Amino acid sequence: MLKSKKKFAAISAAALSLLVVGAAAFAQKHFMMSGALRPEVKMQLSGSVERDSARVALDKATVVKPGEILDWTMTSENQGTAPALEYKSVGHIPRGTEFVPDSAKADGAKTVFSIDGGKSFSAQPMIEEKQADGSTKRVPAPTAMYTEIRYEWADALVQGGKLSASYRVRVK
Repeated sequence: MLKSKKKFAAISAAALSLLVVGAAAFAQKHFMMSGALRPEVKMQLSGSVERDSARVALDKATVVKPGEILDWTMTSENQGTAPALEYKSVGHIPRGTEFVPDSAKADGAKTVFSIDGGKSFSAQPMIEEKQADGSTKRVPAPTAMYTEIRYEWADALVQGGKLSASYRVRVK
């Protein structure tokens, strides 16, 4: 009797696995492959630096110097068949650079920053600072600690729509 219950359990588990696999294949075939509505956002990052009163595009071979200001632009385009809801784009602040205060620009977007490599974001990241009396106080983090910048749009990125965001960093 115990042996037949184990055999039934094994058969039931196998049947359930086939059912789940079959349902997943059905969903993929009928909802994803049949042209179901879904957003597909392509993002492009470009950078430039000003030299001799001209903008020079940054690439892997470009050498930058301390004190130079780098301009980063992120362009997002929804090439899918549905709006991208609650769309966000994240820009990295490269090591050896510092975010330039008030340089974040993006029409209609809320801008937030990270000081922990993108684990958390805040409009004003805070740190603990030790006071002269030995106590600690929460104070705004210096921009030199910023590691990422995120733009958050409340309005959907519509099919065929484009968004642009930019920020500047100074080479240390």
